[in-house]
Amino acid sequence: MPDDQPRPFPDLPDPLETIHIIGICGTAMGSLAAMLQRRGYTVRGSDSMAYPPMSEWLAERGIDIILGYDESNLDWDPDLVVVGNVCRAEYGDAVATRERGFPHISFPEALRHFFFDQQRPLVVTGTHGKTTTTSLLAWILHDAGLDPSFFAGGVTGNFESNYRLGEGPHFVIEGDEYDTAYFDKVPKFWHYAPHRAVINNIEFDHADIYDDIGVIEEMFRRFAGLVPEDGSLWVNGDDKRAMAVTDEADAPRRTFGLGASHELRAADIDYGRTTDVDVVYRDEPLGTFEIPAFGEFNVRNLLGATGLALDAGVAPETIAEATPDFERVQQRQEIVGEVDEILVIDDYAHHPTAVQSTLEALAECFPDRRLWAIFEAKSNTSRRKVFQDDYPPAFASADRVVISKPFDKKDDLSEDERIDTDKLVADTERLGPDAERIPEVDAIVEHLVDRLEPGDIVAGLSGSNFDGLHTQLLEALETDRGKSLGS
Repeated sequence: MPDDQPRPFPDLPDPLETIHIIGICGTAMGSLAAMLQRRGYTVRGSDSMAYPPMSEWLAERGIDIILGYDESNLDWDPDLVVVGNVCRAEYGDAVATRERGFPHISFPEALRHFFFDQQRPLVVTGTHGKTTTTSLLAWILHDAGLDPSFFAGGVTGNFESNYRLGEGPHFVIEGDEYDTAYFDKVPKFWHYAPHRAVINNIEFDHADIYDDIGVIEEMFRRFAGLVPEDGSLWVNGDDKRAMAVTDEADAPRRTFGLGASHELRAADIDYGRTTDVDVVYRDEPLGTFEIPAFGEFNVRNLLGATGLALDAGVAPETIAEATPDFERVQQRQEIVGEVDEILVIDDYAHHPTAVQSTLEALAECFPDRRLWAIFEAKSNTSRRKVFQDDYPPAFASADRVVISKPFDKKDDLSEDERIDTDKLVADTERLGPDAERIPEVDAIVEHLVDRLEPGDIVAGLSGSNFDGLHTQLLEALETDRGKSLGS
């Protein structure tokens, strides 16, 4: 369970020149290291493992990695320690940090202290759609010449990075409700001092730290209260929870969605490989916006980004000119390749709502093609039984479903807590799709290569890289079919 309040921010030394990062090889922490280096700090870090691409990426920037979490990692006597949420209190360098009196802060505390002092944070939140909305908003502001900074939860197609440091007035940041560090047990987005914000939607997630949806609603309610009166709060008006938690916010609440009553709405939608949306703002048509993505949820992502862009002073016609050139984030409807007219797609969907939305969008976009859903329960929530009964209907739009084994962690769940994949297969089949449980990725690839036909679509759904499933499948298809990869 989270704490009620953020801790007081610690006093930091002045001058501050050297920084050690515990857990530096995570995507977010590695990017933070590079950002701090750009600001002139000397940065090193420690992690339990260092492997490509992050190890090579940090090495190219001259940032040293110390393997393991030993107390000696801090013998270089840094001025400050930044602690990632992978770090436990008992790790050696965490113990040394406390015993030797090093000032230490969490990842979101570092972002706020070092990067939000001269730029106004535009914070994108919600259970689903944060990364795409953040990336789209950053691209719109960039294309409009506003030179924003941003930090997103995935590698953006337009910038080929998950962060950027600009000189403009805005810092676009993805706001996550997950907690931050062993000593800083509050949602990340409580640290972000939002000037303007989006709440896309609210559902139960992060079952490892939250007991029920009521606690999550309170986290968002407290976040909404952080947006000042001279800011703005854009809320998905079609989401009852998002509306309920923003009822008493001080900031002007503005709604977006598909309903006719919303301040910003989609009046007409034409779905396809790209989606055309007639956007209306305060009953005035803004024009047709095109986005190279599919599905109703991406229409909402577009509207959320548009709302904040309008408040940032971007003209509607400028937004409409930017959106067709938006390039999707990696693992968000990412077309990894095509062999023998078999399309392989990588998507980060792992929550049942995201799984259902993604598969429905693919089925609608490719109605005449057979759809395979390959699913891995990898996240802390999807590995649990909390959504045991929600996944089968989420797979209903697929023709074929393959369930991998749940990811095993060192602190693995008990049998009573872990999702029952055999039951998941049986319940899915009762709803129509053919379903199988195939535990290992190698066996899944072999199974697919023997059964895929030209025109099939394979959607690999996981909260991680699925142990390289997509690349392995493409390579195996190329070998088997004697074709060249395309994308």
